[in-house]
Amino acid sequence: MKFVKLFASDESGATAIEYALIASLIAIALVTILTNLGTKLSAEFSEVSSALK
Repeated sequence: MKFVKLFASDESGATAIEYALIASLIAIALVTILTNLGTKLSAEFSEVSSALK
């Protein structure tokens, strides 16, 4: 019975899950931002390349 009470009051697993969720949200945000930035940079380089020709 004592083990069950200790197991129920242990929140270290919940903390790890929270950190994992935060890390995954940051990763998703970075991928989105970098994808948009890459698209814009590609368009800019294409414009510069065509202006130099």
